[in-house]
Amino acid sequence: MKVSIIIPIYQAEKYLKDCLDSILNQTYKNIEVILVDDGSKDNSLAICNHYKEKDERVVIISQENGGVSAARNTVINNATWDYI
Repeated sequence: MKVSIIIPIYQAEKYLKDCLDSILNQTYKNIEVILVDDGSKDNSLAICNHYKEKDERVVIISQENGGVSAARNTVINNATWDYI
């Protein structure tokens, strides 16, 4: 079973590393982690790019701020796996 994990991000640099480490270190490996940066002004996008370089399961979508619902909808329209 393939699973897409959606993470909407806005000004999340303080928590993002812990979040991504937790997800990427799970024993279940058949995942894609879709990070939607919703116009963050902090270092969130740089952190996302660092994790994308380290792990091919990470996908980044960057958009102007539209709110958490807009971020989730963007991912739903771009997810490629069986379960979201």
